[in-house]
Amino acid sequence: MASTPLQRARRFIARFGAARSGSAAVEFAIVALPFLTLLFAVLELGMVFLVSTTLQNAADAAGRKIRTGELQAAGGTAATFKNSICSDMAWLGSDCQTNLVVDVRTFTTFAAVTASDPVSNGVIDETKTTFQPGNAEDIVLVRAYYSWTLFTPLLNSGLQNLSNGKRLISTTVTFRNEPWGT
Repeated sequence: MASTPLQRARRFIARFGAARSGSAAVEFAIVALPFLTLLFAVLELGMVFLVSTTLQNAADAAGRKIRTGELQAAGGTAATFKNSICSDMAWLGSDCQTNLVVDVRTFTTFAAVTASDPVSNGVIDETKTTFQPGNAEDIVLVRAYYSWTLFTPLLNSGLQNLSNGKRLISTTVTFRNEPWGT
């Protein structure tokens, strides 16, 4: 007696449901994508935090040269200040010079310290930055911006804040210059 197509389909489904060979491969295929996504997300966030911490430490060290008057006495410029930060971020390679933007401003009081956002339409507008390291006892605001390229495509939408698939990492240091002239 010949079986109907419906009976054959039921037997096939029953055999398929009872089969246990290859179950590890199927389970791995189901779990692999979320696991790898989570793994790459952790690595990407770790790199962003590493660059952020490195930038903060480098800006603190370079800002100290302004605070003590060392940079001003040597006739330092925005380029030498940028080089000072990049030398402390050497593990990034040559990308530091192209991806780093510095903004140094002088104020009369701490209450007067204000900072405009240098990002316009998802791009850093360097015309909104300046370099004024000030004189003895001036209040100085140092801001450093680093454009970090994101590696994990799935995380770009959640982490990017610039229009070109990059994350803007910034740091701010505010201090009063020491009285180096007295």
